[in-house]
Amino acid sequence: SGNYYNQGEIRKKELEQSCFLLGIPASDVTVVDHRDLPDNPAVEWDTQLLAAFVLKHIEANNINLVVTFDAGGVSGHANHVSLHRAVRYLHSARKLPEGCRVLVLESVNLFRKYISILDVPVSCLLPRDALFILSEEETEQARRAMRCHRSQLLWFRHMYLLFSRYMVINSLRLL
Repeated sequence: SGNYYNQGEIRKKELEQSCFLLGIPASDVTVVDHRDLPDNPAVEWDTQLLAAFVLKHIEANNINLVVTFDAGGVSGHANHVSLHRAVRYLHSARKLPEGCRVLVLESVNLFRKYISILDVPVSCLLPRDALFILSEEETEQARRAMRCHRSQLLWFRHMYLLFSRYMVINSLRLL
């Protein structure tokens, strides 16, 4: 539930506001609040437990495309890496519904991560299965959605909003 620093309720509201700005109705947002899945950048979650939650959500919502982190979790965040492991497990064990595909967001090195739009030529030349380059309007919408997460907007996240390629460009691979 995002209860790192005991901010769970605040972060739930921030998530709902962010999703609303992105056009995602609250009815499509599921917040998992489980003691064995703590919001903590240093804690790896149990793959089987997390996979069960993810699969339940996929089946309940007839989802046919899952977008998740790659093994690097973009920033090395243990929770992000755990999510990748859980989805990879579901995929490799053939537990996903028929036709459900998985795209993983490519983690890039620190230099590429913070050169924003300047990473477009590099990303266009490298192999990938999907490449998303946001328009200025879409980038500003993404920034507004990120700003909804006020409790997490520490100084380095403001730098992320300004310089991260992920605010403008995302390359993904099929799992």
